[in-house]
Amino acid sequence: MAHSASGQRLRAPSLATRFGRSSVAARLEHEVRLTAADLADSVAEAKLRVAAARYKVEDEVRSTAGKLKSRVRKAADEAKARFGDDARFLKSWIDSPGRTGAVAPSSPFLARRMASYVDPLAPGPVVEIGPGTGPVTEALIARGIDESRLILVEYSPEFCELLRRRFPRATVIEGDAYALSTTLAGQLTERASAVVSSLPLFNKPPAERTALVEDAFGKVLTPGAPFIQFTYAVISPVPRKASGLKAQVSDWVLRNIPPARVWVYRRGRP
Repeated sequence: MAHSASGQRLRAPSLATRFGRSSVAARLEHEVRLTAADLADSVAEAKLRVAAARYKVEDEVRSTAGKLKSRVRKAADEAKARFGDDARFLKSWIDSPGRTGAVAPSSPFLARRMASYVDPLAPGPVVEIGPGTGPVTEALIARGIDESRLILVEYSPEFCELLRRRFPRATVIEGDAYALSTTLAGQLTERASAVVSSLPLFNKPPAERTALVEDAFGKVLTPGAPFIQFTYAVISPVPRKASGLKAQVSDWVLRNIPPARVWVYRRGRP
């Protein structure tokens, strides 16, 4: 047994005391480890949340950028197509002004007005004559006319090729619309529910205009169906004197350049 300097004896710590301190230290060490583990888990969870938030933001940015890119590309493609169509029309007008009759395609506003007079529920094909690059064709499809019901009669080989690419389910016929029933021979299995015309009728003498409409009502259209024609003029493009036709005319489509009106002709049932 040890003695102190004063001669008093010093007692060594008992086993219980030593084991008690060891147990406390072990518990403290265990608590520290648990706390450290919880802290590490919390840090890892926070990192995951930050990463998820960053990924979500990046994904939204990518999505928004992708949509914006698609819109820009679509607008660019539409502008390119529009300018391309204008160039095609101008070239066609220069090559043959008597047949083209316009230096630019019909505007969407005029095309929609023309299509509005076609009943999509009326049975039978819809014949479009002089479709050019297809603005009225697009409006007819938007109106609810199934593309497969459309018969497009176009004189220009270049426009016919373009129409076949743009409207692959439509029937595109390269031929003379002024000889309509002859051009449609073998293609028209039933009477048409409408004829929609963008022909420059005023480039033809009155007798030829009358002959075209008589041919359409006599051999192409079902009784009561409309013959729809636009014009830049203030008078009817189809001579109406003694024609027996009923006609209605739209107001001016001022957003078309130049402003135009739509005439709708019908012949009653016999």
